[in-house]
Amino acid sequence: MKRLAVIAACCLLVSCSSSAEFKGVYDLPLPGGADLGDHPYRVTVQFADTLDLVPQAAVKVDDVPVGRVETIKLGKDGWTAEATVAVNGDVVLPSNAVARLRQSSLLGEKFVELAKSETPAPDRLKDGAVITPDRTNRNPEFEEIFGALSLLLNGGGIGQLQTINQELSKVMTGNEQEIRSFLSGVDTLVTDLDAHRGDITSALDGLNRLSATLDRRRTQVSGALTDLTPGLKTLTDQRSQLVSMLSALDDLSKVAVDTIDRSREDLVTDLHSLAPILKRLADAGSDLPNALEILPTFPFTDEVLRGLRGDYLNIFATIAPAPGMVIPPPGEGEPPLPLPVAGEMRGR
Repeated sequence: MKRLAVIAACCLLVSCSSSAEFKGVYDLPLPGGADLGDHPYRVTVQFADTLDLVPQAAVKVDDVPVGRVETIKLGKDGWTAEATVAVNGDVVLPSNAVARLRQSSLLGEKFVELAKSETPAPDRLKDGAVITPDRTNRNPEFEEIFGALSLLLNGGGIGQLQTINQELSKVMTGNEQEIRSFLSGVDTLVTDLDAHRGDITSALDGLNRLSATLDRRRTQVSGALTDLTPGLKTLTDQRSQLVSMLSALDDLSKVAVDTIDRSREDLVTDLHSLAPILKRLADAGSDLPNALEILPTFPFTDEVLRGLRGDYLNIFATIAPAPGMVIPPPGEGEPPLPLPVAGEMRGR
């Protein structure tokens, strides 16, 4: 009877394989697996390394089985592994969910854990979504830990710890005060840096903005540096003349300082002497500007211009003898001057 049951099972498997491709025991669901429900959705998870993850492995959320791994294949880039997982349709996860490759126990099986990110997205994870490698990771394997420990113990640095300890003791012996002072200074430095972390952050932000500005103006900066080359070459060629000029200016400044020091008393005396004159000028007020208006135009001032009639100048003069001088009666004394010819007085 047992042989008949085995033969019947083999016939059943052969009949099933005629309708769909049979890939081995990985196509057989594990007993006690997660319930996918009536409407499961499938998500592609990209891992840098899937280790020994196999199809039909569990998919868990908060340590509760919610699905299984269906297929594992190499990605199109030839470096990443793509695991297609089926998840129960009632499980709601954000679209930016993360995936981790974990192990059920020390020597247990691998499974895929789905979880929310630190800042969950408002929309949910849907069928056909892809979880990229930047949102996946794996924990270190015990084989890797033991291998690193073996490397450390066998030919590693354990044998040198004693030498390191001895050398540190030699360095610290007799230098306790200096080491304590150094540590105190480091503590003060770290405290000051912590107190000014806002300023440091602002400075770094300003440096970041400056770098971005310089990057945007890379062409202008390159042109300016290129245009500076001829000027720098000229300065290099005239270096000796510039040095001589600066030396001469230094000598001139020394002479000027010496001259001012020697003439300081005379200069102060001259300024004191000028003080009364300046005071008189200040007391004159507006009289001085008014007088300066008349001085360049004397005797034909602005008032004289008002007496002009066409091309003649009418002058009205009052003549009086000087004190003690006697004017002779008309017809007496020296003969009168000859009368001017008509037209000679014209325009005078």
